[in-house]
Formats: sequence, structure tokens, C-alpha cells
Amino acid sequence: MISSFFGKTKPINYAVLSTFLIVFYACLVGFSKIGVPTRSGYILEGIALIALIFELIVINEIVRSEKVTGFSSFSMLFFVLLLVTFPETLMDIKGIFANLFILLAVWRLLSMQNLKQLKHKLFDASFFVTVASLFYDWALLYFLLVFLVINVFDRNSFKNWLVPVLAILTTAIIGMAFMLLKNDFSFFWEHYQFKIESEALQNLEYRFIKILVFGVLILFLMGVVFLKQRKKGGGKLITLRICFLTFLIALCIAFFKLESAHTIILGFFPTAVFLTNYLEILKESRYKEVATTLLVFIPFFILAVELSL
Repeated sequence: MISSFFGKTKPINYAVLSTFLIVFYACLVGFSKIGVPTRSGYILEGIALIALIFELIVINEIVRSEKVTGFSSFSMLFFVLLLVTFPETLMDIKGIFANLFILLAVWRLLSMQNLKQLKHKLFDASFFVTVASLFYDWALLYFLLVFLVINVFDRNSFKNWLVPVLAILTTAIIGMAFMLLKNDFSFFWEHYQFKIESEALQNLEYRFIKILVFGVLILFLMGVVFLKQRKKGGGKLITLRICFLTFLIALCIAFFKLESAHTIILGFFPTAVFLTNYLEILKESRYKEVATTLLVFIPFFILAVELSL
């Protein structure tokens, strides 16, 4: 039943997921004891919630336009379920905004497959990555993804390699203009520290173990999907490789900022893509239904266990 419902892309699917997300977010902000809220007022919380709902729209559009999965609502469903699995990510407003801009950047990089307007798409993707770095300094690691995509689609044009530099300079000029208005130029020097926070790793804290287990399981799942896709052939492998690198960078950033932020949200979209592709591998509807039910049940079970601690 769950599989057949979210296997379609009707407005009701988006309405159900958006409504659940609004209720879950409101309950978490109002009553949850998980994490320490990093909010500066209800207006900012409202903007963050709008950003989350917009992320659902972006995910749906990526699936529709770039064909990273079959056209269904599973990617949106798994994105919401991952937020349930890691509810602390909803308390990190910077993470929500950074994820929005990384999503937009990945969308532009995926759209380069049609080899049209490459420089425009590269500039957009680089600009979005730079804006995301204003929330998390380590988000600049996503420029590795930008340069790898350039290498895949059009490595011979020297101008393509300069486009990311132009995007960085554009963002820096805009940022300097705002700082000039405030007469405070300390943001860049204080923000871009690139510190690796290893205390939780050294003490084997719960957050570290949870992210480590999650990362290992998803990497294993990605390996299974890659093996199946290679047998099938087709043009989806490049798309999946981009999503894989997106997840890998997100996992690195999550470990780099383990104490001060909840950056694992940056890996939710690629995880949702691979989970959806895994479901699409299952041919028999009963197996797909069982797998979907388990994937829906597990996040709520984890949430219940954490709330009882």
C-alpha cells in the first residue's frame, strides 16, 4: 500500500509529506528534548520550515527533469524519513539553508549532461556552493565535485576551469559590499577556519557512532545499486556517480563538524536517490512493499528509542 501510494507523483503525495514535515518540525521545535535549538526567533524558524518545503519541491524537480530515479515520490519520502532519523538536523538552521543551496548546485551539475549552456550552469553551481559555504565553511569541499564534473563533460575548454573562480569572486564582492554597509569586515576571517572537530570521534560518542553506522550502510547500498546498474547499462551511471560523490563529501563534512553542527543533512538527497534506485531494482511488488514498509518503520523506531533515552 505504501509502495503503491508513493510510487506515483500526484499532488496528494507532496501534500501529505509537506503536512507531515510541518507537524513534525513544529512538534520538534516546541516539545523535543533532542539537541539544543539554535533558533533566533519564530520568524527564523518559519523561514527554515519554508526552506525545507522548498527542498522537497527541488528534489521532485530534480527527479523529474534529470531522471536520477524513476518518476515517483520515493525520493521525497526518503528525504523526510531521513529527517525523522536525524531530527537534530532540524534544529540546525544553518544546515537547512546550506542544504538548500547544495541541492540547487547539484541540480545544476546534473543538468550539464545535455551539454547545453555549460558555463552558465557551472557558474550557478559554483555560486550556490559558495553561498552554502557562508553557512558552513567546509561546504567549499563541494568545489571538488564541480571540478570533477568539468573533467567529465568538458575538460578541454580552459574557460570552464575559470568559471568557479569567477563565482567565488562574485560572492566575495557581494559579501564585502554588505560588510561595508555594516562597517564590519571580520566575518570572512572568523568564519572560514576549516577546523576539524575530533573530540566526539576520539570519545566514540553516540553522534559519531550513529553517523558512522549510517555511512557504512548507505555506502554498502550504493555499491549494490552500482553493481545492478552496470549490468543494466544505460546513461544513469554518471548521474549516480555525481550523487555518490555528493554523499561522500557530505559524510566528510559531517565528521569534520561533528561537535558544532549537524551537517549530515547534506547527504540526505543522494541517500534518498540511492534508496529509490534500490527499490526500483526490486521487481516483485511484494518485496518492494516489504522493503518500503521497513524503510518507513526504522526511522520512527530510531526516533522512539532516542526519545526514551
